[in-house]
Amino acid sequence: MIKYSKEVLKALKENKPIVALESTIITHGLPSPTNLLMANEVEDIIKKEGATPATIAIIDGVIHVGLEPYELTKLSNAEALKASRSDLAYMVSMKKTASTTVAATMMICKMAGIKVFVTGGIGGVHHDYANLLDVSADLEELSKTDICVVCAGPKAILDLEKTMEYLETKGVSVIGYKTRELPAFYSRESGINLNLSIDTPKKIAEFIKTKEKLSIEGGILVVNPIPRESEIKKERMDTYIEKALQDAKRKHIKGKELTPYLLNALKELTKGESLNANLALVYNNAVLGAKISKLLCTL
Repeated sequence: MIKYSKEVLKALKENKPIVALESTIITHGLPSPTNLLMANEVEDIIKKEGATPATIAIIDGVIHVGLEPYELTKLSNAEALKASRSDLAYMVSMKKTASTTVAATMMICKMAGIKVFVTGGIGGVHHDYANLLDVSADLEELSKTDICVVCAGPKAILDLEKTMEYLETKGVSVIGYKTRELPAFYSRESGINLNLSIDTPKKIAEFIKTKEKLSIEGGILVVNPIPRESEIKKERMDTYIEKALQDAKRKHIKGKELTPYLLNALKELTKGESLNANLALVYNNAVLGAKISKLLCTL
């Protein structure tokens, strides 16, 4: 039920560094043709850093760990569904084509033996939780699946304080890379302090190995602030997010449709600035993830 690309299979056999990539950003997060350009650029960045990229998706019911160029192109143009923990087995058994969320990608990483996974931002606790009870499966997966996830923080459209409380309750280690403040995806600052901070990829790799030796269950979330030159200040971004949230509420958009709707709304409200920031933070995370993966192999 799992197909490996030639490069990923070779890297697994030779114990070479591998960096997993989710595919929801390709099918639901970015418009065409930007999505394919981004996917190829991220893979190139990881290769230049000396690691093997493994973009993960489900194509015609087969879990793909690493996509060949023609498969990546096919996915970028497909009317794909979106697979998380709850429907991963359904997508496979029903021979569907689907991108994988953070949660589903973590599950597949564990199946494949890949330890480092790079994404833009994770899901979390949505605003108006008391009425919606809307919490991303990403958080639960982080609490029990032993993968290092590198991101630019939870998506800014979420309730960041409640998301951090949830992660703390579940015992997830949230490590700020060269920061003691939680990044807010588009912005470097959120006003939320972090308990853990590490300043080098080597020390992050050592932390991962120590956690393994102690047999501590659960993932590690490394939050890497967006490059300073690409950030949108939080005060300005919050205004756009509030408007997008109100529009979504008025249109009764929720569940799996909410995040793609909000991201597209923000792109329109910021006149494309949020899209450029999204690309910059993904590329930045790819560099860090590749470095951590390489150092893990040396340990």
